[in-house]
Amino acid sequence: MKNCVSINLKKDKIVIKLNDNVEHEEIIECLKKKLPELKKLYKDEKTPINVTGKVLKNKEIDEIQAIIKEKIDVEIDFDMPKTLGLHGIKRTFEKDIAVSETKFHRGSLRSGQKIEAEGSIVIIGDVNSGAEVIASDNIIVLGSLRGLAHAGAKGNTQAIIAAGLIDTVQIRIANIVKEIDRDEEPMHKQSYVSVVEDKIVIE
Repeated sequence: MKNCVSINLKKDKIVIKLNDNVEHEEIIECLKKKLPELKKLYKDEKTPINVTGKVLKNKEIDEIQAIIKEKIDVEIDFDMPKTLGLHGIKRTFEKDIAVSETKFHRGSLRSGQKIEAEGSIVIIGDVNSGAEVIASDNIIVLGSLRGLAHAGAKGNTQAIIAAGLIDTVQIRIANIVKEIDRDEEPMHKQSYVSVVEDKIVIE
C-alpha cells in the first residue's frame, strides 16, 4: 500500500509517520524498503528518530525499534502510549474489542498488587481495595471489584468492565474516569460498565 510509512526531516529530528489504517505486517515491509533512504540522511550526526501516527502494541514497538537499530544506531522515540495507564494516553480511538487476546489470573488481588495486560484480562477471584487491574482492552472480574480497574488503558473507548460486584470508588475506561460516591450509589451486582456518549455507565 502506498504511503504506509512516510519519512520527514525536521530541524532537530527525523519523523517516521505510520499510516493508522495499515496492518502491522505492511508497515514492517514498507519500513524495510525505506530504510536505505533513511540511512542516506545520516552521516556523522546522531539525529534522533521520532515514530508517530499509529497506536502500537509493546511487541510491535520492539519490532520496529529492532529493525531500525539494526541499520542505524540512533535514539528512537515513540510518540504514542508505550506503557499502560491513564498517563500514557495520547488520544482516544475506537477498536473492535469482540476479539481480543485474553490473560487469565487465578486468585484474588490483595492491596498493593497490580496486574497489567495487553488485550483483555479475566480475574478469577476478587480485586480488593488498594489493588489495581489495568488492561488495554476489557476487564472481567468474576468476584468483587473493590480496587482500581482501568480498561481500554491505551485509549480504547469500546472496552468494557464487568464484575460480579462493583464496590469501588473509581473506575476508568480509556481517558474517562467515573468517581463513585458510596453514600449516593448502592453496590452494583452483576455489573457491566461501558462508555455511552463519552460518559461511563454502570448497568
